[in-house]
Amino acid sequence: MAAQTPPQSALREFCPLYYLLNAIPAKVQKGFRSVVVYLTALDTNSDYIAVGSSIGMLYLYCRRVCQMNKYNIEGKSEAITTVKLLSCFDDLVAVGTASGRVALFQLVSQLPGRNKQLRRFDVVGLHKSTVTALAWSANGMKLFSGDDKGKVVYSAVDLDQGVCNPVLLFEEPSAIVQLEYSQKVLLISSHQRSLLFYTQEQALQQLGTKPRKR
Repeated sequence: MAAQTPPQSALREFCPLYYLLNAIPAKVQKGFRSVVVYLTALDTNSDYIAVGSSIGMLYLYCRRVCQMNKYNIEGKSEAITTVKLLSCFDDLVAVGTASGRVALFQLVSQLPGRNKQLRRFDVVGLHKSTVTALAWSANGMKLFSGDDKGKVVYSAVDLDQGVCNPVLLFEEPSAIVQLEYSQKVLLISSHQRSLLFYTQEQALQQLGTKPRKR
């Protein structure tokens, strides 16, 4: 009788990520004072682990080469509140901050035909409060961002021309908690309800009829 293959389990136990945590400083020096670094946002994919911090620094660990890189949001040091990775033709990462800044980075790649210089794009002027959610289209040409005042912003990203054009897409009466985008449909979840926004028709469809319990 042939031995039976044990069933695959979705639950696994892993060791703590000391190699990652040890590469992020516990404190940094700001002038004459020492500031504690808090980890405030996280996203992962098969190539990277992205960690946002309370000092406005993005720590990006590359799994392929086991190397930590860090990227600073220029200007005032403020907490990164959300991060979102995307692997398409180029590797991209978007970050949102406590004051409403949104920046995206086009990462350097060692692969032939890929981007060879770090580039940053800023989404400015539309968010005035904490950015709480980010979502990419699969090709990296669309970035959606939501904040705690209910604003949802669509940014058209043109990496070839080096431009990012944001427009206000929608305003919800409560904070945005999650965004997901697929096939011209944007899922918007707020504290009060969930919606489907059809980007081509510019039409909204609410999921369910009762408001969320808070």
